[in-house]
Amino acid sequence: MSLCYLFFVALPMFFWREVPASAVLASLAATVLYLPLHFAAFARFRVEADARPIVAIALGAAAIGMALTPVNPGGSTFVIYAMLFCGYRMRPRTAAALCLPLLAAYGLQVLLIGGQWANFLVTAVVGGAVAASGLWTQAQLRHDAELRLSHDEVRRLARMAERERIGRDLHDLLGHTLSVIALKSELAGKLVERAGGEARALAVARQEIAEVERVARESLGQVRRAVTGIRAAGLDAEIAGARLALLGADIELVVELAPLVLEPAAETALALGLREATTNVLRHAGAGRMRVALRRDGRDALLEIDDDGRGGVRAAGNGLTGMRERMEAVGGHLAVESDAGGTRLRLRVPLDEMRLLRETC
Repeated sequence: MSLCYLFFVALPMFFWREVPASAVLASLAATVLYLPLHFAAFARFRVEADARPIVAIALGAAAIGMALTPVNPGGSTFVIYAMLFCGYRMRPRTAAALCLPLLAAYGLQVLLIGGQWANFLVTAVVGGAVAASGLWTQAQLRHDAELRLSHDEVRRLARMAERERIGRDLHDLLGHTLSVIALKSELAGKLVERAGGEARALAVARQEIAEVERVARESLGQVRRAVTGIRAAGLDAEIAGARLALLGADIELVVELAPLVLEPAAETALALGLREATTNVLRHAGAGRMRVALRRDGRDALLEIDDDGRGGVRAAGNGLTGMRERMEAVGGHLAVESDAGGTRLRLRVPLDEMRLLRETC
């Protein structure tokens, strides 16, 4: 759609009494050179953390426009396109740092070669408006994305509240009932022992009562473990929280999760590790992109957390000591790699042994 504005490249020539062939050929050549830059710019559907490619594209478009302007004032259209790229495909600080020098360079060219100041003013006003429109559109898109994530977070919190309510009900109702069964069974066993009677019958009664007590206590333990699993921090919840926090900092989050069954303690350790890693990226890394991937590696679950920040993380700093201790507490392991290209964390925990056994049988 935006290619329709290329009409303004040829517009000034319609008002000339004589159109030099050199102006026509130069305009056609400039348009042909510009088209690959245009498609390359709009092939990127989001603002990239690495601004260098789009900066190069914008500079190329501006150079084409400034080279054409001496023979055709319509060449300023390409300068406006360059400012459009700044507004729609760059972060605000980068866009401002490029737009202002571009306009200054174009103004200097007009001053040196005696161009049309009216054309420069139109370019500055229209280009500035286009860039501002792009930045405003970016801000609205970020705001809408944050709203969607906020709504997702509200729904997630509602689900967590319902799970906690179920956990409380299980603990208060079923847990209490099983506790009473266990106590009464224990009391009945003691009463039978005091009552006397036929030895064999008493032995059978004691055995049955002991079995009831054992089953009740085992059920009580299962309920308590289930409640603990419900209340534990979940990996999905931490990913949702990380996505919201990173979006506010204009950091891209890429998530790749394999469908793995984790023990509650192991999932909690991974979730807390992800929380700590997200905090480090927000506070220290200066990153534009963070990747979270969960996959199976043999008999273990491997959580990979990468960022493209400045690196230099110390293995014993930035909360990594506590993260390592949590991994070791569930039989897992933490590996850290950090250099100029970013930081890579590898959190490894054992998979659910019963699930693995069922899969291999």
